[in-house]
Amino acid sequence: MNDPHNLGPALPPLVERLVASYFADPRTHHVEKSYLPSQAGIIGICELLLELTYPAYFGRQDLTRHNISYHVGELLPRLWKQLCTEISRCLHHEAEERGEPADTCARQALRLARAFLDALPDVRAMLAEDVQAHYDGDPAAASTSEVILAYPGLLAITIYRYAHVLHELRVPKMPRIMTEHAHRLTGIDIHPGARIGRYFCIDHGTGVVIGETTVIGDNCKLYQGVTLGALSFPKDERGRVIRGYKRHPTVGNNVTIYANATILGGETVIGDGAVIGGGVFLTQSVAPGHQVSLGAPVLRVRPPPGAQPGRAEFVPDFAI
Repeated sequence: MNDPHNLGPALPPLVERLVASYFADPRTHHVEKSYLPSQAGIIGICELLLELTYPAYFGRQDLTRHNISYHVGELLPRLWKQLCTEISRCLHHEAEERGEPADTCARQALRLARAFLDALPDVRAMLAEDVQAHYDGDPAAASTSEVILAYPGLLAITIYRYAHVLHELRVPKMPRIMTEHAHRLTGIDIHPGARIGRYFCIDHGTGVVIGETTVIGDNCKLYQGVTLGALSFPKDERGRVIRGYKRHPTVGNNVTIYANATILGGETVIGDGAVIGGGVFLTQSVAPGHQVSLGAPVLRVRPPPGAQPGRAEFVPDFAI
């Protein structure tokens, strides 16, 4: 009797065709290569960073001033080991992809991991201000504890700030894996290359996109659906996208950008204190202190067929 769960003689030719498809396009496989960053390992680093950044909110909860030093002393070596492993894998992978020698990658990974750990207290100081910005900016927030435990904007910013440190240290791939992990969790897409100032708030957050070369000043607030994106992608003489130039907007200090606003272009500057209204589409700069908004839409309300004047459900055809 044939086993419906057994491919039988169909298996060998299917295997052959699938394997042939791997080697027909080298862009989609990593066979016969030695080094690859671990997504699971990098996500583990994100989880350790959350535990170190917000002690007793993430991970172990029975912490006191008497055992906190022991707890941190236990977490930091774990973080150090995972950082050295994943940074080394990223450096080796990059060297292998470029056909360059990889003999210094392990030693370089140790230096970069140590520089990252040295930055932790300063990043925590910025994140404390971000927590306060979310609490101050949202009347629905009952406490800063609620912000830390529940707000997707703060989670995305937390992982972004650590990824940005690695990006500035020129660690390949790992920063982007971190922020895309946050993107999957929160719906907020912040490129690790973006430069974001202090006391930053993303309210609600779903659908926010902040591009690689975006610059945001201090005390800024973004609502859901905001896009700080590129206007176009110039190409070279071979038709390849030119990389490494300023493609995304600059946002000054004390700026508020409301829901679903789209601001595009590397030369677009939003001046200090400006307010950008919901649904606005901008490709030009805004002077400091100015407000930009759309006019009210014209809505038409039509009564249902057969509605009679004088009846409660009757509404005449009119524009709002």
